[in-house]
This record gives sequence, C-alpha cells and structure tokens, in this order.
Amino acid sequence: MPDATSSRFDPPGFALPGVALGVATAATQIEGGEADTNWHRWAAQPGRIADGSSPRRAADHWNRVGPDIALLGELGVRHYRMGLEWARIEPSPGRFDAAAVEHYHDELAALRAAGITPLVTLHHFSNPWWFESAGGWEQRHALTVFARYVDHVVAALGDLASDWVTLNEPNIYATKGWVDGDWPPGVTGSIRRAQRVMQTMAAAHIQTYLTLHRACPGARVGVANHLRVFAPRNRWNPVHRVSALGAEYLFQTALTRAFSVGRFLAPFVQPRDIEPGRYYDFQGINYYSRSSVTGLRDGVARDVPVNDLGWEVYPQGLVEVARTINAAYPGPIWITENGTADAADAFRPLFLYDHLKAIAGSGLPVERFYHWCFTDNFEWADGEEPRFGLAALDYPSQRRTVRESGRFYADIVANAGVTTRAHERWVLGQHYPMAGTVPGHRPRGGVPTA
Repeated sequence: MPDATSSRFDPPGFALPGVALGVATAATQIEGGEADTNWHRWAAQPGRIADGSSPRRAADHWNRVGPDIALLGELGVRHYRMGLEWARIEPSPGRFDAAAVEHYHDELAALRAAGITPLVTLHHFSNPWWFESAGGWEQRHALTVFARYVDHVVAALGDLASDWVTLNEPNIYATKGWVDGDWPPGVTGSIRRAQRVMQTMAAAHIQTYLTLHRACPGARVGVANHLRVFAPRNRWNPVHRVSALGAEYLFQTALTRAFSVGRFLAPFVQPRDIEPGRYYDFQGINYYSRSSVTGLRDGVARDVPVNDLGWEVYPQGLVEVARTINAAYPGPIWITENGTADAADAFRPLFLYDHLKAIAGSGLPVERFYHWCFTDNFEWADGEEPRFGLAALDYPSQRRTVRESGRFYADIVANAGVTTRAHERWVLGQHYPMAGTVPGHRPRGGVPTA
C-alpha cells in the first residue's frame, strides 16, 4: 500500500522539491498615483495605450500595501518580487525624496515581518522623466546617473533586502522602444540605437552587481532576462532556419553573455573598464512564449494553443531556454516571471500545471518560481485589458478577488507541488484556445512581454 505522501503525488500530480514559489510585480504596473516617469507621459499621448488607460490608476498598490501583503499571506506566498519606482525616489537629478524612500523601507519591513522574502527590482522599464528627456540610456553619463540612484537605494534599503534584480528585460526595453516604437521613446527601426542601449544597460548591471556585493555581503544579484524559443516556421526552409538562429543571437544570446560574464561579443563592443568574470548569483528567466520565425519578423505558428493576447502557449520552452542558459552559465535558476493573459481564468490553472510540471521533470537547478502577476495590472502599451493576475482586479473599485487559479496556486504552495486531488479540482477538463479562434490581439511589434 502506498504511503500518504506518495499517494498525494500519484500521476498526474507531481512534487516540486527545492522550488520556492512566489509572485512578481512591477512598481509602474501596480502602484498608481502621480510619478513623473516616461510611462506616465507616454500614456498621456492619445493612441499610445490600447485602451487609453494610464499607470496613474493601476492597482493603487501605493495606498494598499498593508492589505496586499495580507492577501499574499492568505495565499501562503513567501517570496515576492517587487519593483522600486526610480522617479519617486529621485524626482529630480540628485534630489532624493525621503518620504518615498521611507515608504519602500516600510513596505520591505512589513514583508519581512510577514515572513515574505522580497526580491527587489531596481529598474523595470520606467525612467524618471528628467533622465528620459536627457537621452535616457543613450546618454553619455547614464552609468554615472544610475549609479547615484543605486548607491542611495542600497544605503537606505540594503539592510532589508538580500535579493536583487538589477534590470528587467533589457532586450525587450530596447526592442520595444527603439525598433518597434510601441514604447517610449517611440523610435522605430533603429537597431543600432537599440544595441547601444543594451550595451549601456549591460555595463550598468555589472557596475550595480559590484556595488551591491561591496555594500551587502551575502547579496544575491541577477538580471531578469527575457528569453524565448526561436523556431523556424518551416524547419526545412533554410531562410527560416538562419533567421531563427540570427534572431536568437541578436535578441538574447550575445546580451546574456555580456550580462553574465562581462564578455561583449559583436554587435557589442568590449568596454575597456570591464574585466570578464562572473556577474550573476542566479540566472533570472522571464519566459512567456515561442516565436515562429520566417524572416526579419517573427510571429505565431498555425494551429498552436494561445492565450488571450494570441501568444503561443509552449510550456516545454521554459525548460529549453533554462537548459541553454544553464549550460552556458551554470548556477541557480530563478524563474523571475511566468504567467498568462486569461481574463476568464479558463486555462490559467492548466498553464500553471504544464509549466511547473516541465520544471519538475527537468533536472535543472530551479530554486525559485515567481508567477506573473499577483493581481491584474497596467500592462504597458496594452493597458488594463490583459488579465494576468492570480487575483482579479476591478479597476473602478480596486477590489481584489482571488481567482480559482489563485486558489490552485495557493494549494501548490502549501503542498510543494500539485496533488492528484488539486489536479482533479482545478486542471482536469481545461483546454487552451487555438490560434485563429481567439478574439484578441497580438502585442504591437510581436514581442510577448508582461
């Protein structure tokens, strides 16, 4: 007779030994209120945001920190990725807002008091307007300016956080802002300028990595890399195959090498003041989808499962990108974002099940998994329409309601895996929509990101 423990995880259940489960957020996407950022200004321009919404409303988290931490506790979450809004902390060059810093200090202290370990993101797509209007990450002194902000944050908050993400998805930030033009600053077609931005951000990561380790012994520091599977639409077509390899190299391979070990391969240029070394304590992976590549642009394959935004659902891709990066840069893997747009909560439990099951059977050193997102939030150029949250958000009232997928996730956290009973309750019978059958839209520019 099987014992009680083994029967809990009889197929189709599975255990997740050694994987700490959490949720992820970003400051601009949840805090609401007034902050003079590039995104607040961008959203004020007609036509920039799909539904005309703005980060000024978002999830009003700035005023609801206490209740939101209590809700995290109800879900049993013990790991929480949060962001800092640079524009709140440094509203003008060299002037730091003591009240904003105290707010973040109190939030971190409250998380720790609740038994929740924070993972703090220093930059998540959002810049102070004074930095953006001076040229942002293209300006000559961007490294010096960012270092000043980092120094202040570490001095003020370093005693409350040991886990840090320096930068979130620099490849997405550069591609959406300087190639597709869907995000600020709205430049289109400038691969050269996008590469310059990514090069500067890679140098900023290395600089920040060293700063954090000097100031905070024992700190764990990494980048939240946006990684995708690039597959040729027709694997027998040589153009498709070469395009997929080229897209992968330009979008993530060369950049990940610069961030991880300080080696800047073409099209980047090796900075004179950066020595090759190890500049990561974990490899952060944000994974959402697979790209079907035909040429210079990518898309979605035919007859594949998709989410509300038309992004392909490809769970095995999470293992594929994690295995690739672990082979090149061995060490702990933290899935810093993974989730899906599903307003009806019709397939999010299945999505969670499939991605976590892929991790469980991978044999990879995955230490953490952060679901995107805690609540519905402002999803950049797509506005408030996409719904990624474990908790549904009614924007006018700001009421949070835990979805069934949230209850499923809480059950996974409590049991360190998916039990047979949980699979029967939340996953059994769910199906993904198929490409071409879902009303919705692809993200402008074709680059999946939350």
